[in-house]
Amino acid sequence: MRSTTSKLLPPPRPCFTRKNIRLFASRYLGRNEYFFTLCFENRRRYGANRRVAEWLISSLRKHALAWRFHIHAYCIMPDHVHILASGAADGSNAMAFIESFKQATARTFTQRTNRRLWQFKYYDHILRNRDSADRVCWYIWMNPVRKGVCAVPSEYPYLGSFTEIGNQLLRSFTPLIWTPPWKQKGVNVAPGSLARHFRAQT
Repeated sequence: MRSTTSKLLPPPRPCFTRKNIRLFASRYLGRNEYFFTLCFENRRRYGANRRVAEWLISSLRKHALAWRFHIHAYCIMPDHVHILASGAADGSNAMAFIESFKQATARTFTQRTNRRLWQFKYYDHILRNRDSADRVCWYIWMNPVRKGVCAVPSEYPYLGSFTEIGNQLLRSFTPLIWTPPWKQKGVNVAPGSLARHFRAQT
C-alpha cells in the first residue's frame, strides 16, 4: 500500500522559475571567470548518490578540458551543483562548455535511469574586476558546511578544484564570505542572466 506521507509534503521547489535573460553571446567568450549553479530536476537528491556525484565530477573534468576551461572550485550538493570556471583561452566559450556538460550528462543519465537529470534553467554570473574569486571559491566549498552536512569542507568528498591554485586555497582553509546576487536583499536577479549586482561581504 502506498504511503500517504508524500501527499502531505509540498512539491520540490525549483531553483529558478523566472524569465530567462542573457547577455550577448560574445560576453561568454574569452578568459573570464564564471560562477554557475545547476539544479537537479525538481530538486531531486541525485547528488547524494556516490556513483552519480563521482561520475559528474569526472564528466566536469572531461568537458572542462575539451572546452578549455579551468575549474577553480566545484561542489556536488545533493540537489544542486556549484562551479567556478575560468576560460583558458581567448576562444573559450562558457555557454558552449556548460551546455555541453549539461546535455551530455543528461543524455547518459536518462538512458540509464529513464529520468531527467537537470532543471532546464541555470544561473550564471561573470565575475568582474572588483569581484573576489577567492570568496566565490569559499562560498562553493562551504556550502555543505552551511547545510550541516559536515563540519569542515575537507570532510565532504564531492568538492574540490582541478587547478593547483584552487587546491592551495582549499588547503589553506581561510574561508571568506560571499553572497550570491540572487540572495542579496533588495536585488531582483533573473535566473540565467549575468548578475548586474555583486557584493562581497566582510
